[in-house]
Amino acid sequence: MDWSSKIADHIARIPRSGIREFFDLVTGRKDIISLGVGEPDFVTPWHIREAAIYSLEKGHTTYTSNYGLERLRQEIAHYVEGFFRVSYEPLKEVLVTVGVSEAFDLALRAILNPGDEVLYHEPCYVSYSPCAVMAHGVARAVPTYKEDLFALNPEVLEKAITPKTKVLILNFPTNPTGAIAPPETLEAIARICIKHDLIVMSDEIYSELRYDDVPHVSIASLPGMKERTILLHGFSKAFAMTGFRLGYACAPAPVISAMMKIHQYSMLCASITSQEAAVEALLHGKDAMIKMRDSYHQRRDYLVNRLNSMGIPCHMPGGAFYVFPDISPFGLSSNEFATRLLMEFQVAAVPGTAFGPSGEGFLRCCYATAFEQIKEACNRIERFINTL
Repeated sequence: MDWSSKIADHIARIPRSGIREFFDLVTGRKDIISLGVGEPDFVTPWHIREAAIYSLEKGHTTYTSNYGLERLRQEIAHYVEGFFRVSYEPLKEVLVTVGVSEAFDLALRAILNPGDEVLYHEPCYVSYSPCAVMAHGVARAVPTYKEDLFALNPEVLEKAITPKTKVLILNFPTNPTGAIAPPETLEAIARICIKHDLIVMSDEIYSELRYDDVPHVSIASLPGMKERTILLHGFSKAFAMTGFRLGYACAPAPVISAMMKIHQYSMLCASITSQEAAVEALLHGKDAMIKMRDSYHQRRDYLVNRLNSMGIPCHMPGGAFYVFPDISPFGLSSNEFATRLLMEFQVAAVPGTAFGPSGEGFLRCCYATAFEQIKEACNRIERFINTL
């Protein structure tokens, strides 16, 4: 059988993840320093792992409610109200999912009809456009620019809106650029969304990782926005719980109910072990989270200053754990630069084009890597550019 002819057309057209495609080159290579995969280099704090162990020892190995453990939803609502300044009813407006990725997919499938347009700012996380296409939407990128520190320009956004536009995806702080949205920018975006009756999906997975004492502001907290915003968050980044695969969505009850319908037929529920560990993270995880954030802060400052000192222009990102240096002065494409850096000097970083065409001329470097590794990576990068 020719299976290639049997694959659904809209799936066959989706390209592989640019990140994973590049890291296929890394497999099996020795002496590689990776500034690539966006994952904390910290082990999940012990008290959270201990909660997972105790959960198993107590025999808590059953399904939970499709919505998630009631206690976890209550703690999520409490945490979101304190951190994001938005109040949600835990039993009707909170859904626990298998990572933020599932929450993202559920939300798109719950609200899109075929042909509805989804806007997202680019460079962006690799799954936004494919997920919109898999939900039979039309994905349209709104470019952001180095001159704006990769924040979304409200005027550029409004010009991209058409009568078919239904959803705007936001991600601040942003993967891959570390961009943040100043309050006045978020307020302008909110006014545009209200004017054009747009639904906002706000991916705020990096929200705790903000630096320079700049507080995080969620667009859901702005006047008139809670009712049209799906707030997506989880435990992977702030609490170093990537392998627990746990996220959540907060939104008006009709949206959560629609998302739950899909969730109950496709995933049923998230792991009870992960959910009980997440309760512990929300109750007692703040100190460890701050310690990890402070370490990222130091690494960010070192990496940005080092890149600039060697002649690679790099803005100071306001959040997340990525820098997005401009490698265009060296006359190589992003893919050429990243491939040669890997092959010749054993440093893995991701070509900016993995995050959309707007990423050409840039490189994503993740500083969730040991400090000594970052220093050595910088030494190798400097030796590489001196050969160009």
